[in-house]
Order: sequence, then C-alpha cells, then structure tokens
Amino acid sequence: MTRLRATVAALMLLAPVHSLAQASPPADLIVTGARIYTVDVTRPVVEAFAVRDGKFVFVGSTRGAMSFKGPRTQLLDLRGTTVYPGFIDAHAHLLGLGQALESVDLDGVSSYEEVISRVAARAKSAKAGEWIFGNGWDQNRWSVKEFPSNDALSRAVPDHPVLLDRVDGHAVLANAAAMRAAGITSKTPDPTGGRVVRDAKGNPTGVFVDNAMGLVGRAVPQLTVAQRSERLRAAAAESNKWGLTEVQDMGAERATIEALESLASAKKLPLRTYEMVADDSAALTYYFSRGPKSAEYDGHVWVRGIKLFADGALGSRGAALLAPYSDDGANTGLLVSTLEHLTAMSTLALQHGFQVSTHAIGDRGNRNALDAYQAALDAVPTADARLRIEHAQIISPQDIPRFAQLGVIPSMQPSHQTSDMPWAERRLGSERIRGAYAWRSLLNTGVVIPNGTDFPVEHVNPIITFHSSVTRQDADNMPAGGWYPDQRMTREEALRSMTLWPAYAAFQENELGSITVGKYADFTVLDRDIMTVAPERILGAHVVSTYVGGTAVYHAKTAVLTSDARDGTAPASAAPVMMPLQREEEWTHGLVARDTKMFERMLAPGFIYTEDSAVISRADVIASLTGEDTTTWAANEGMKVHDFGDTQIITGVLHLKGRNKSGPFDRRYSFTDSWQRRDGEWQIIGAQDYLIPK
Repeated sequence: MTRLRATVAALMLLAPVHSLAQASPPADLIVTGARIYTVDVTRPVVEAFAVRDGKFVFVGSTRGAMSFKGPRTQLLDLRGTTVYPGFIDAHAHLLGLGQALESVDLDGVSSYEEVISRVAARAKSAKAGEWIFGNGWDQNRWSVKEFPSNDALSRAVPDHPVLLDRVDGHAVLANAAAMRAAGITSKTPDPTGGRVVRDAKGNPTGVFVDNAMGLVGRAVPQLTVAQRSERLRAAAAESNKWGLTEVQDMGAERATIEALESLASAKKLPLRTYEMVADDSAALTYYFSRGPKSAEYDGHVWVRGIKLFADGALGSRGAALLAPYSDDGANTGLLVSTLEHLTAMSTLALQHGFQVSTHAIGDRGNRNALDAYQAALDAVPTADARLRIEHAQIISPQDIPRFAQLGVIPSMQPSHQTSDMPWAERRLGSERIRGAYAWRSLLNTGVVIPNGTDFPVEHVNPIITFHSSVTRQDADNMPAGGWYPDQRMTREEALRSMTLWPAYAAFQENELGSITVGKYADFTVLDRDIMTVAPERILGAHVVSTYVGGTAVYHAKTAVLTSDARDGTAPASAAPVMMPLQREEEWTHGLVARDTKMFERMLAPGFIYTEDSAVISRADVIASLTGEDTTTWAANEGMKVHDFGDTQIITGVLHLKGRNKSGPFDRRYSFTDSWQRRDGEWQIIGAQDYLIPK
C-alpha cells in the first residue's frame, strides 16, 4: 500500500474502536435497525451507534448501543434502511448553487431555440430592466454544436440584460443589452487567459470564455448581504436534501465566507463547509494575515485553503492542452494563470499554512499545476501539504505517477466523465483520451481520490457520483459495460471517495468521514443499499434523512423513520412513512391489534392474497381481522428484500401465536409479498404463503 492510502488506513487504526467510557452520561440519540456502513476499517459494518453532544460515543451492536440509553435518550429505529457516513462533496460552489436555484434552468436543453423560449418566458414576469440569469446551456447537446450568436436572443429579449452561464461555468452568453451595460464593443480586447468569441467581422457574438467572462460580469449588480445569505441558506438546504453533510466550497469570495460564518454563528447553517479562498489579492492578504481556521462554530466552517486556476474547461475548448484540439487544430486552449503565478501563490500559501487547490483540466494545465507544486514544495519543504488538483481531468501518461510522488491529491468529479463522454473523444482523439478521467490509473499509484460534483455544473446528487464511479455509465446505464470500464472504481472505493477521502483531503479525517467514536455524528440514510443492489438500480436510491452532529437537517416526505423517546413521544420532524420492510413489521402489529384501518392503507386496490390453494380478495383479508382467529403474538423471521426499483419482493417466515374456537395455535407461514411504490407510498399488491408443517 503506497503512501497516501497507507496514511489514511493508519489514521483509522489509531482511532477509538468501540465506545467512549460507558460510565459517562447517557446518549442523546441511539440509532438501530439499519445496515450501517461505517467506512472504518476496524468495524466496517455494524448494527447500531450512540450519539452524545453531536459526536459518536458508541459504534457496534444494538445491545451495546442500548446500554447508553437514558430517560431522555431519543431512540431511532430505521428498520431496514441503510446508513452511511455523511456524504461529503469535495468540489462544489455553494453560492453558485444558490444562484442557480433562482435562475432560468437550462440544464439538458436540446436546442438554442428552447434556451431563448425559456429566457423569454422569464422576461414576461421580470421587472422593467431587471437582469435575467440562466444556467446550464451546453451547445454539445444541440444539432449545431458551435457556440451560438446572441442575435436571436437579443431580438427575443431586447429590454432586459441577459447573462447565461454555460454548463461548465467557463463561458457565458450575453445578449446585446448586457453587452451595452458592460460597455463591450468590437474594440474590446481579449483579456489574458480569456477569449471574446467574434464573428468574421470581429464583432463580439455574445460568448465570453474564461477570463473574458469578467468583462460582462463587472456590470452585474452586486448581491446585498441579505441576498447572499439567503442564497447560501437555500444551497445548504438543497445539499442536505441529497444527503450531503459537508461541502468543500471552491473559490469563495470574502463576502461569501463572511456570510457563511455569520450563518454558522447564528446556528442557521445546517451544513459543514470547507472554504477555499478565491485567487483575489485583497482577500488572500486578509486571510493569510488572519491565519488558517479549522472547525469554527462547532465544526461548521473551515477556512484554510486557497483556489487557483491553471486553465479553462474542455467543453468550451478552454482546457490547456499540450497539443491542439483534435476537433480544432488551431487551438490549444487557455492558460488562465501563468506558471509563475501558480508557483508564487502556492509558495505563499504554504508559507502561511494554507492548503492549495488548483483547477486543471487539460494535460498542459495539469502539468503546469504539478510543476508549480514541485517548485513550491522545494521552496517551502512541507511534510504533509496535501496539495490538490481539482478535476485532474486529462493527464499525460508521464505525469500520472507525479501525483503520488509529490503527495498531490487528484480531486475529481465522476459525473463529468458521464456528461462529457459523448463528445470528449472528438476533442482529444483516441490516444489522448486514455489519460482522461483515469481514476484507476491514478488509484493504482497509491493516491486517494476525493469525489465531488462541481455543482451547479453537475447535479448535486452524490448517488450519481457513486453510480458513475462504479459503472462509467449515464443515467440510462449506457454504454453497455461502461465507457473505458477498466478505469472504474470498486464500490468500496467509491464510498470512501464520498466520505473518508474528502475528509482526508481537507485535513478532517480525525473529525469526519466515517462512523467512528469521537467523530462528528454526521450520517446519511438511504432507502436501499447501494453497496449491494444491482448496478442498474443504484440511481433509484433515495435519501431518507440527513443528520449533521446527530441532528436531523433533512427528512424526505416519504422518509422511513420511527422515532421515540422513553415517554413515547416523537419529534414532529420524524413523521413516519414506511418502506416495505417496515410495512412487514406493521403487518404483524396490525394482526395483533386487529387494525383494519392500517390494512386499508397498506393493501393496494386490487390486492390478491393466495394461501395454499385459496385466493382471497382485499376485502376478505380485511374482514378476516375481526374473525374467529385472535392473534396474540406475531413476528417475522429471515426476511430478504429482492429489489426491482419501484417494486420490491420480500420473502420470509411469519410466526403467529393466538387462539380460536379450537383452542390455542402456534403457526409458521412461508411468505412472498410483492410491494409497489405508488405516488411515493409503498403498498402491497399481492401476497402468497403456505403453512409450514410442524
């Protein structure tokens, strides 16, 4: 095992294994009834854990966890769901997500005409002269794959400045009104590291790439403090919805960091954030003077890194390549920063105790970043710098070993691969593509890969990250067998890439990333086991709930939670909506309670029950509850779930005890129950059982 992964494993082995001293006060929360993946090498899968003061105090058996029960302990029985350490997105943009949530959604739009239609529709409800923003257009999805001209957009929306972010965040499309507001004309020069796309006469077409985006961006009205705060709160809530407990926030402005600190101080930030300061001289001077900060506001904000840019993006042909683009022979991309600047800023950051993350997509961009890091480490020898390259998307074969040699972490985004694969080979050619999105090649050198989404560039959902990592397929599970499948991750690697490896990449492995005693009690509950379900079923997993520091920050409306305290009351946020395994337990309780209303809710219209040779209708099943047989005890044994997406088949044994006119009975039935998700609720559509002979 080579250096980076060996370091992570060693740190895990040093962690406490079972519990904090059991003579200490009782737990605030005990979680049982789920399959719990800890991502802790000492106890990979457990039955239960206990939480006190926002941290895990016990991880292990149900019996052991219940020894921490006190008179005010909340008991949370998850009954058949699956728990993971809280998911961490290693590369995202919180403010960008907050703004995207309010912008015109252009993600997946298949034509420029549809882009214009959506923007024009928004303009109808906008105030006079108000700026209109959009996000997510991608000309690679259109029949004409070249950058658009703003002529049609300007005709459709002449009276509002319009600014539309390309899906990769490295190009924008502005209409004529926005260009007028920014004072852009045919005489406006291209800035260093940027490109103004022009027509044959030299007139700007409305598309601005990389550093040229600032030419029009300077005219955009600044957010107020309240607007910025509200967008960040919305982004945090959206992140929680998809199971995220921490976001590593790339290239944040000082105003954004201060807004997050203010929210955290007021206990209004339901998410942990690891802030990488933008490459802005004034902001860096301030933060270098202040020094790195870790786990501020009860572990909600870290500010100990900076974000640099080596080049642009592949989709907009701004990624810096060592040789010209295969589909644009006169273009080698853009160097957003010089090698000298990358080296100087990396050196300065190390001198002040800050981590460095550098955006690099093209093979030339990655080489420049590696060269800059090597020079900075020579200037400031640092035993554990954990320098990062964000994206590490296209790497020359001779540079792949340099990551491990220099201790550099490739921070990657698997969903970029599945989004880019329809056109990436056209950009790069058949040889260069072998060094693109090369997860296995990098892992085999001994590095770890913290995974992220780069949201709002890609969808927030980390299950897409997991699926892409292990299949290299899109949402339709195409192409068959995966795109260059030799570069796939294992499921264990993919889970670490969303939990422990991002924590390590942010110097947080002693605080986050696994369900381990002493760490923050961050965990995510899913309705299916992504570690065992068939690959084509992974994307069907839904977040049931998300916990940060042992406190629920998100419950799905169709969540599976049974929560109570010693006095039998449950918090209002824990309203139960059942999954099939829980409903099987509900069935047994209903038999004993003779609860006809419960069965009316559970049994789908048209439900059919087959017992031995008899076929019994839904109405007859419900009527039988008040018949001669009185069930006094019921339990399920050996249940197994067979998952088919929105249909689940559960097999097992139902053990009943009770009395009828013939006297006491003790029976065991082998059953097969078929469940279907209907309008968000699971109902049983058919059941078959037979009496097991004694």
